[in-house]
Amino acid sequence: MKFSGKNVLVTGSSRGIGAEIAKTLASYGLKVWINYRSGAAEADAVKEAIEAEGGQAAVIGFDVSDETAFIDAIKTIVDSDGELSYLVNNAGITKDKLALRMKTQEFMDVINANLTSAFIGSRELFKVARKKKFGAVVNIASIVGETGNAGQTNYTASKGGVIAMTKSFAIEAATSGIRYNSLTPGFIATEMTEVLSDDVKAGINAKIPMNRMGEAKEVAEATAFLLSDHASYITGETLKVNGGMNMA
Repeated sequence: MKFSGKNVLVTGSSRGIGAEIAKTLASYGLKVWINYRSGAAEADAVKEAIEAEGGQAAVIGFDVSDETAFIDAIKTIVDSDGELSYLVNNAGITKDKLALRMKTQEFMDVINANLTSAFIGSRELFKVARKKKFGAVVNIASIVGETGNAGQTNYTASKGGVIAMTKSFAIEAATSGIRYNSLTPGFIATEMTEVLSDDVKAGINAKIPMNRMGEAKEVAEATAFLLSDHASYITGETLKVNGGMNMA
């Protein structure tokens, strides 16, 4: 994979898919800034794993839904490295509940953590990257942002919003040499799916044409492609990484 930039910030990268994205991008030669909100030890472990393989990494803790903290973090990165080439907005939360029982605050908490934070990061990367006319952003959305899902009105709204917002950023930033794309994972094997029973897993797999859940590494490699020079003429697109579960 070929990259013209030298560093990347991956939000929510102390564990799960985010950690795999961080490790994969580091393996391709990028310096990775590992973000966490509360998992400092986990973030340090990701950094150590990257460095053990000869990669470069730094840890930066902040809450992505805190606008001031996000802006300060990007300033810290630019002050340290002289630039910020790439951003992966991966951090997010869920607060699942049927819509009739969902409080407005529960809806807004997820919107702020998943959508507003991606807006802040996308906007601030735009400000920084346009100075050198180069940059790329991948916003991690979800298959349910395309299909909807019972009990996840807040989450689906946030991820559907990420997809639409990414297209608007792509239009506005194209002449500045900055690309914005989104990625929609389907069912991915993570710590959360490990606790599911075999019967539940089998039921999920039966709905997937490839008859298996995806791996975090597969999401990470797709993310790397969208950031890389190999995707230099791709912007405003949504890459589905779902085993064929949603082809619309």
